[in-house]
Amino acid sequence: MRTIIITGAGSGIGRGTALACAKRKDRLTLIDKNGDAAREAAVACRELGGEAVGIACDVAREAEVSEAYRESAAKFGPAWGIFANAGIDEGGLIHELPITTWERVIAVNLTGVFLTCKFGLQQMLEAGSSGSIVCTSSPCGSVALPVGGMGAYSATKAGISALVRCMAVDYARHGIRVNAVVPGATETGMMWNNVMPADREAMRAQLNREIPLGRLAQPADVAKAVVWLLSDESQYTTGAELVCDGGVMAKASISV
Repeated sequence: MRTIIITGAGSGIGRGTALACAKRKDRLTLIDKNGDAAREAAVACRELGGEAVGIACDVAREAEVSEAYRESAAKFGPAWGIFANAGIDEGGLIHELPITTWERVIAVNLTGVFLTCKFGLQQMLEAGSSGSIVCTSSPCGSVALPVGGMGAYSATKAGISALVRCMAVDYARHGIRVNAVVPGATETGMMWNNVMPADREAMRAQLNREIPLGRLAQPADVAKAVVWLLSDESQYTTGAELVCDGGVMAKASISV
């Protein structure tokens, strides 16, 4: 039984991963800006047999992240696994993007991952233990989407992938592995943030036609990849990007 800390755990892929970890009886600290969602996810995890606590925390604020880690350690001991997953998607073309939007996306998606990893690494090093860190990247970190307006989001995801590679090398000698999961289109609230409700079914149908495996991912699909990385079964995997996108990045964008 190991202690796993998950950010963005109140919904989507974070919640799906929390539920999967609960089934193997992990101790879970579930962090989300929406404290009610984090606490509800913790209840669901306890019903599955895991130990879990939900904590309200804005990952862009260092003091809040530090306090969340302190609370987790007091209850469950130092973290062995970290899933730095919290993120937002706010778009716009660069020439008209407000600096406040740019700074908010950077603060949550990139600085939030940095802070989540920083305090997790501190706990692991102080405990003298090995561990596994997983960060959520995106295909947008490697390719541009035809929909456009993804510059800020894409920049953060490319940054996360670069950060993962550097941390993997820096901390390998301590037995700490660092990897990225790269989910494709997934049935989460964030997936549809920038899509009008009336357009969602048409877009879902189009995505289903274009994804080689023929459907969007469910959070549980991505969670299985994350749980593998947060296990001894992946003990020789570090600095990797585990793509879980139904084949999208393997496919050329042109249709002929």
